[in-house]
Amino acid sequence: MKREYHRWHSPALNRDMEMLVFGHAGARVLVFPTSRGKFYEWEDRGMIAALRPQLENGHLHIFCIDSIDSESWYNWWAHPGGRAYRHAQYDGCLYNEVLPFMLERNDNPYLITMGASFGAYHAMTFGLKHPDAVNRILAFSGLYDIRGFTGGYSDDYVFFNNPMQFIAAEYDHQRLSLMRRQDIIMATGREDRLIQQARDFSALLWNKGIGNALREWDGWAHDWPFWQQMMLLYISGHD
Repeated sequence: MKREYHRWHSPALNRDMEMLVFGHAGARVLVFPTSRGKFYEWEDRGMIAALRPQLENGHLHIFCIDSIDSESWYNWWAHPGGRAYRHAQYDGCLYNEVLPFMLERNDNPYLITMGASFGAYHAMTFGLKHPDAVNRILAFSGLYDIRGFTGGYSDDYVFFNNPMQFIAAEYDHQRLSLMRRQDIIMATGREDRLIQQARDFSALLWNKGIGNALREWDGWAHDWPFWQQMMLLYISGHD
């Protein structure tokens, strides 16, 4: 299985970023770590090894990006507006730097975003903000309303990086049409404290005509062994 390490200076973030790439061909997969996680987390947790057959056979090409959560939403000492602005810069890094790099390495048009826990927030937010680029969103045990991180504060940077808000306010027919073509799969344990948020967000998407699959798993299901099962079950789009 091909493995590559990449480091570059991000103009959007004005800092160095790191990424691990696995595989050589197939659908491109942008993977986000859990809260404040690192780019090597999914490899360390055995998630990449679980996908070895798909990677070696050229079915998937996985790009594991670093997070900057400690500089954005988890930077508790900073004002919520500043934290949201830093996240917006991260989004710019992903869209204007990471996606072009991925296409340079592999021109397969199909792109999947994937993440678990807070990584699911990233996968969902980035996927829905950029339906022109993202075909499938896989979000496991996710949070989809960021306002719990802002203490009630909101501005445009919070609003447009909060799926529960920007989807509710989306009326652009072209963007909605693109979202309606996306394959969106959420999986959350019925005993996970985030299950109601997943249910509410799934209902919001359906109210906008955006099809999605919410899969409720038995128990808590908020840990790596469960996420590995979810990944293997849903990454091909079959369940």
